[in-house]
Amino acid sequence: MTESCKLNLKGLSRAELAEQLAGIGKERYRADQVIRWLYRQRVTDIEQMSNLSRSCRERLHEFSYIGRIECRSEQLADDGTRKFLFQLEDGHTVETVLINDKNRSTLCLSTQVGCRMGCSFCLTGRSGFARQLSAAEIVDQVIQVAEIVDSGLARGTITNIVLMGMGEPLDNFAEVVKALEIMKYDDGLQFSSRRITLSSCGVAPKIVELGQRIEVSLAISLNAADDVLRSQLMPINRRYNLAALLAACRSYPHTNQRRITFEYILFADLNDSLDDARRLVELVGSLPVKINLIPFNEHPELPFKKPGQKQITAFMEYLQRHHLTVMTRRSKGADISAACGQLREAVAGQAV
Repeated sequence: MTESCKLNLKGLSRAELAEQLAGIGKERYRADQVIRWLYRQRVTDIEQMSNLSRSCRERLHEFSYIGRIECRSEQLADDGTRKFLFQLEDGHTVETVLINDKNRSTLCLSTQVGCRMGCSFCLTGRSGFARQLSAAEIVDQVIQVAEIVDSGLARGTITNIVLMGMGEPLDNFAEVVKALEIMKYDDGLQFSSRRITLSSCGVAPKIVELGQRIEVSLAISLNAADDVLRSQLMPINRRYNLAALLAACRSYPHTNQRRITFEYILFADLNDSLDDARRLVELVGSLPVKINLIPFNEHPELPFKKPGQKQITAFMEYLQRHHLTVMTRRSKGADISAACGQLREAVAGQAV
């Protein structure tokens, strides 16, 4: 069997591994051993799994292999943000960003090659959509960055995971959920639910299903508090409007300690007025949320502008006066196009 026809072990859940092993006459508990080799020891060859018998390794070779995405380039921003360009087995590329901030290192993962959501302020969508990433390719971004930044630790210096790189995670639902499950294995990458955040543009039915399937923190890219403007900025709103989105958010499991985050990009003279702030307060109502204000990361290919600091402060203070928890995110990595909405596939093998 050629490698292209084999299963990438990094893309198999514990249950799938156990089933495959049982299918070749091996004990199901061997799946736990394979998981530890893949994610704790980060082996690159089945032959390195020394506590498996030779016959077990030979049978594994027959139907599986250990895939590996290749880091083609790395860029370092002035603020310490690191952007990695990974080449996939079929030649496509994705970008992954490591954001360092005090005692936290957050890894921003991509879930698709490109994106088909078409948000007007996002460079990723402008590049079009090529294909979904497999669970193996999503998980391997964590493994490879951990190898680069600190080869001595199971998960390196990465403390948090956010799925808000290239692509809409809920548009790749099955593979994303499997990848999240793998990341959370106690004997694997060991990320807790509170250390993982999935960001969505608002695929309402999948938000409901996500809350039923797995426990992770949820962030919603909101950006407008009325349907007319949000539909202009984000075509997904024409299919799932704000009423549908808010209903899905109310169904999502949350506590006072882990609220849903609403990401609100501030565009000058578009959604940054006090009337916009008032509509946002009215929209949120009693829903327990955090508002993450993100001044737009300007780019010459996009027509939008960042508001002035006075307008940003006025907007934030209005929300605070109405008892909302508000944070203003400081843009990081903009000088290497690693900020929100700036990731995209390399063209002709060259980093962008």
